[in-house]
Amino acid sequence: MTAPSEPSEQPRPSEVDFHFDPMCPFAYHTSRWIREVRSRTGLTVNWRFFSLEEVNRFEGKKHPWERPWSYGWSLMRIGALLRRRDPALLDAWYARVGRELHLDGGKPHEPETARRLLTEIGVEAAVLDEALADSSTHDDVTADHRRVVDAGGFGVPTLLFPDGQCLFGPVLVDPPSGAAAVRLWELVTGMLEFPHVYELQRPKAPHDERAVADALAPYLRGRDWESVDRGQIIELGNERESTS
Repeated sequence: MTAPSEPSEQPRPSEVDFHFDPMCPFAYHTSRWIREVRSRTGLTVNWRFFSLEEVNRFEGKKHPWERPWSYGWSLMRIGALLRRRDPALLDAWYARVGRELHLDGGKPHEPETARRLLTEIGVEAAVLDEALADSSTHDDVTADHRRVVDAGGFGVPTLLFPDGQCLFGPVLVDPPSGAAAVRLWELVTGMLEFPHVYELQRPKAPHDERAVADALAPYLRGRDWESVDRGQIIELGNERESTS
């Protein structure tokens, strides 16, 4: 009888595709962490899209692209056009949109606010109209979204690595900084050594749920929708109220 082989330690990846929906607070807070990792390690972060509106769509409801304006989908189409011009513009767009909703409690999903945010990153407001008039921006978002679905993914943040492995998470509301951010990166990428470990989750006690609700308070103020996860409405508002 031979002993099971030990997993071989792999070098940490120097590049990652980070799939996000700009409306998702957890993806945004995780993006703050990955930006910190990038600044400390030189990691290359490629921003990619995924639509929670589509994956959580209720039967009989319109697909996000069937509406003249659709919160996350439309913002991602704008991002797709910016990415063609310069990936750094998408980087700035996601950072600005995310801060507006998830830290400031604003409404970047309203067209006039989105126009203002475009000008704040040094881009003409007309990019919004240009992106929505160009059907190929829809194709770009669809291709990114489909890539996650084809890998068995279901939400954001989803990380796709050069070797083809796919990880969901880490799900953060209080992203670490400094050396702690790098340690978390080492833990996350350590999962790549164990491709048959499929799930590791921390249960949420009541105090954890209160902490999450507190961190998501700006998002709860800014959103104009109910949060849905795999067909179930998430009562984040009730969690927030329980802390007061």
